[in-house]
Amino acid sequence: MKSILLIGVNHFGTQLAMRLHELGHQVLAIDKDEGRINRILPLVTDAQIGDSTNEAFLRSLGPNNFDVCIVTIGSDFQSSLETTSLLKELGGKMVVARADRDVQAKFLLRNGADEVISPEKQVAEWAAIRYTSDHILDYVRLDDNCAIYELAVPKEWLGKTIGQIDIRKKYGINILAVKVNGQLNLSVSPDTALDENETLLVLGAPKSVQKCFRI
Repeated sequence: MKSILLIGVNHFGTQLAMRLHELGHQVLAIDKDEGRINRILPLVTDAQIGDSTNEAFLRSLGPNNFDVCIVTIGSDFQSSLETTSLLKELGGKMVVARADRDVQAKFLLRNGADEVISPEKQVAEWAAIRYTSDHILDYVRLDDNCAIYELAVPKEWLGKTIGQIDIRKKYGINILAVKVNGQLNLSVSPDTALDENETLLVLGAPKSVQKCFRI
């Protein structure tokens, strides 16, 4: 369990707060909109109305006492930037900020953010890859040269073992797990046989995965 200071409970912030709470983390949500705070209060550990660009108010929250400080302000970039900078100045251990554009990400990283998230950009990338392929069921980008994919087992691989298809040697792709009826089987080996009811979780470079699975 971690302690999270969440600043900004717009739509994205609310969804994030709900998920963090479901995972058992302690969440203090902050927003200057009373209506938003009233709506989020039952879903988090605590919530307060306040202006995060006010140094005295932010200091009173004790940012240095939280494991993670997350700034999800989306409509007012100036406030997001000021809040991010103040959090770091006040001892925030890990400051994560939301950016809607690449230029915003650069400014946030230069002014206190340890990491930046871009929800719309990340979802757009995921959707473009997921819905333009007949094989890819899910996708997690790790960096520009590596990603994890969930893929259907190609028909020509059915009944064969992981050792027989040997995509690690041929394409530099690692099979991390096999999913059966929504359940992950991490105990895969060269002797694991592939079935039509399974999907594969593989790790590799996008171009290698495209070539291997003929995407």
